[in-house]
Amino acid sequence: MLAFMQLLFRYGFLKLQKIDLALADWQYGLLVLSTILIAAAGYVINDIFDQQTDQINKPNKVIVGKSISETKAYNIYAFLNVSGVAIGFYLANVIMRPNFAAIFVLIAAILYIYATSLKQMLLIGNLVVALLLALSVVIIGIFDIFPATDTANQDVMAGLFSILLDYAIFAFMINFLREIVKDLEDFDGDNKQGMRTLAIVLGISKTTKLVFILNFAPIIALLYYINSYLVPNHLIAATIYSLLFVLGPLLYFSIKLWTAATKNNFTILSKVLKWILFFGILSILIISLNIKYHA
Repeated sequence: MLAFMQLLFRYGFLKLQKIDLALADWQYGLLVLSTILIAAAGYVINDIFDQQTDQINKPNKVIVGKSISETKAYNIYAFLNVSGVAIGFYLANVIMRPNFAAIFVLIAAILYIYATSLKQMLLIGNLVVALLLALSVVIIGIFDIFPATDTANQDVMAGLFSILLDYAIFAFMINFLREIVKDLEDFDGDNKQGMRTLAIVLGISKTTKLVFILNFAPIIALLYYINSYLVPNHLIAATIYSLLFVLGPLLYFSIKLWTAATKNNFTILSKVLKWILFFGILSILIISLNIKYHA
């Protein structure tokens, strides 16, 4: 999903704008690879510290301690992190902003802290994961748009960065909801491990109703975006797409959430949110093609 997102924003949006970008295609590929490597390292360290919880929540998907040893998992984690950060260091120097390498180090560090402690704190872990996903969109602007910005193209680049930021906010909202739903899904294992997730503190029923209320944020934001940008610019295809493939599933999620109570219910709802994120990100291509057609 991360790779798809980053490739789509560049080749389904930025490249269609006929502007000069900071990174060559192969360098942008390295940016995507760096993101994937660091994210993969985050998954590995999370699995290492979640062995007991995963035995309860998802016994059929346990890898560390079953398929591979904990020592080997740590070695894989170190390799993935060092590789991802090293690529990030190289790219920061390519765009002549060596300080930007700190972004990759910071992300890797946050993922480690998340796995070891933050995920056990009320809402903090949910917010961190959602923010990191949003950052994977913003980082495109940081490395590909910002370094190529000058006085001549400042307004155009600012507009493009603003659109990326809109999508980053959307990704944050959807993933934040999904993280809470995943906590509802993992209630039994988390509870036995003494974790303090929102589902455990408030209970399943109250947390479900809270997510129902929070889901109005992306719904209202989407309706505002359609009414303020798509409709006034006569982007009919993009408007229809957004209503059918993003707003529709969000409403479906709300309806199903209201009566959700079992682990299986929350597993399905988590997948629905993943599809909403997918179709929401894909809308940038529909909008770009719609604008090109009208032009």
